[in-house]
Amino acid sequence: MSAGTVERSTGRKGGNCAPAPGKGLLGGRLRGPSAVYAVWYLRIAALLNLLGAIFVSFGNTVHRHNSGDYFTPYLLTAGYASAAFTAFMAVTMGRRKRVAWIFNMVLLTPTAALYVYAMIFPQFRGHPFDWFSTGFTLLLWLALLGGRREFYAKGDRNNPKLAAGVLLGGGAAAVAIGVLLVSTFGSLGVSSLGDRIGYTLARVATLAGDDMGPDGLVVPHWVGVIINLMSLALFLLALYSLFRSPRGRWLHSPEDEERLRALLDKHGDRDSLGYFALRRDKAVVFSPTGKSAIAYRVVGGVSLASGDPLGDPEAWPGAIEAWLTEAYQHAWAPAVAGASEEGGTVYQRHGLTALELGDEAVVEVADFTLEGRAMRVVRQAYNRVKRAGYTVRVRRHEDIPRDEFAALIKAADHWRYGESERGFSMALGRLGDAADGRCVMVECHDVEGRLCALLSYVPWGSSGLSLDLMRRDKASDNGVIEYMVIELIQRAAEVGVERISLNFAMFRAVFERGSRLGAGPVLRLWRAVLLFFSRWWQLESLYRANAKYRPIWEPRFVLYGRSSDLPRIGVAYARAEGFLALPSIRRARSD
Repeated sequence: MSAGTVERSTGRKGGNCAPAPGKGLLGGRLRGPSAVYAVWYLRIAALLNLLGAIFVSFGNTVHRHNSGDYFTPYLLTAGYASAAFTAFMAVTMGRRKRVAWIFNMVLLTPTAALYVYAMIFPQFRGHPFDWFSTGFTLLLWLALLGGRREFYAKGDRNNPKLAAGVLLGGGAAAVAIGVLLVSTFGSLGVSSLGDRIGYTLARVATLAGDDMGPDGLVVPHWVGVIINLMSLALFLLALYSLFRSPRGRWLHSPEDEERLRALLDKHGDRDSLGYFALRRDKAVVFSPTGKSAIAYRVVGGVSLASGDPLGDPEAWPGAIEAWLTEAYQHAWAPAVAGASEEGGTVYQRHGLTALELGDEAVVEVADFTLEGRAMRVVRQAYNRVKRAGYTVRVRRHEDIPRDEFAALIKAADHWRYGESERGFSMALGRLGDAADGRCVMVECHDVEGRLCALLSYVPWGSSGLSLDLMRRDKASDNGVIEYMVIELIQRAAEVGVERISLNFAMFRAVFERGSRLGAGPVLRLWRAVLLFFSRWWQLESLYRANAKYRPIWEPRFVLYGRSSDLPRIGVAYARAEGFLALPSIRRARSD
């Protein structure tokens, strides 16, 4: 597939300057020697700056050489500020961002021109304009120029405005705070307010300054350090605003949703998570033939796809290539959450690496039974709740009157008890939409007829269901959810269901194998870590809640392009699923 045939959720087609994604691109390696040299130059410079900040003697050596005959770009000083700036530039260049290449060229071109001018005219030759400095500067400039085609990742058009706003607004705030600190803790002498503002502004703008100000103004050293730290933070924040990846605000349109539903009608039996592609906070990219599609969401610079591609498996490669091409056009790290073994295998052929995430619990209705010793605990809980007078009602959403559905939605919202909505790859994110009429609602009422719990399932092809929503009143008896699940299984024929996908058990294999006799120390340690985090995220309880039904365990995988991207992929996945919420004044529509 050519890169120019990528079809996005907007329905438009557009070309790009990036090569079609292959294994080399997925590995994140810069192929051109010029680009490799430029990026490694920045990485080494960042390391030297950091070492110069940590080790005083080494830092003095760097300072001496930079003020002598061996001055080189990005080694202006040896300190934490220089290290942070240079490391930031190395990361952005390593992600192939075009704006980072432009930024470096704008910074370096005047320096290179000055050096060349000094070497041409002997009267300017000398400190620090010697052959060594000129050679290093020109070599870096030529490397950037020669590797320009490697830096193609698009940026957000709003980034320059955002960066300017950060500089102006943040700068004004930093100056105001600095003036307040100087006026409160400094020896003012005969200095005026204008003198203090000028002193603070100069210190914020230059990242440096003297403790002695105009007209006898004496500023404590710690105040100057705080002003410099604010200045550094402001500078790095402005750089991040300028270089950040596009946030992927385009979402799939109603026309795209119709196409997705058509694919689900034909191939929806393949993946129990397929219906969740209809979440309206996801974008979608189609294969060139339109026979396959991938739903994804951009979170924190990660293009996070969910489940297997939709549609004809023969068309999956085209959709995967289109999705990967778009990801690398925008410097997004590609990742897949919740792929099946079949889907993961196809993703892996396109250069992604698979890591087992957990297991999905699937119950085959025809094989389920409450008989036998293994089901004794479940059977007792079921009978206890049944004797308490609880009843269950199973209906398709389209069969529920509108006023009743409004009451169900109100109850479901109330039973969240203030917790954030969770789910991305295995949750629909809405309830009561007219387009979801084939979903199934399971309601539970107590002996007095009051609603006490809800389960909502989305269609899994023509004869399956996949759990979407689980809510209950905390005042209801324990075992109500188990009672509802078993009632649904026993009455599945009423809604034409043959198989049911229950909840997802993350790291199931670790909990199961780590408790067995003979488990190794590494596996036991990993299980202990997961048990610790289960205090907040219910990892073990979800496994045990599913295991009691004796289900078929279907493994699910997370796939990624580069191992170095795993930390931010993990954060992006936690944010998408609702486990991690970052503070925000106003959350973007699709982040």
